[in-house]
Amino acid sequence: MTVPKPDIEVLQRLFAVIEARRGEDGAKSYTADLLAKGPIGIAKKLGEEAVETVLASATGDTDQVIYESADLLYHLLVLWASAGISPDDVWAELARREGTSGIAEKASRKT
Repeated sequence: MTVPKPDIEVLQRLFAVIEARRGEDGAKSYTADLLAKGPIGIAKKLGEEAVETVLASATGDTDQVIYESADLLYHLLVLWASAGISPDDVWAELARREGTSGIAEKASRKT
């Protein structure tokens, strides 16, 4: 088996797998089980993964930060799928912000 080249497209492929798992048997698919838990269950798991990523960062363990970051991204993609958001929606928002300073972007947000 050939391992795909690591790139941004891996997120697109992962998102496609997540979408394909929607409605499957949760006993056979962690993703299907997570999607069935709905927005609150997914948000709790995403928060847990975010904390684990932050804690790994605090220890300076680069390998653990990479591992936890992959978990965090996966769970974020599950949240997007649950909310009806595609990666392309997020990429478009990032492209919209490109070239704008973070300070200016934050100031432009509606309060």
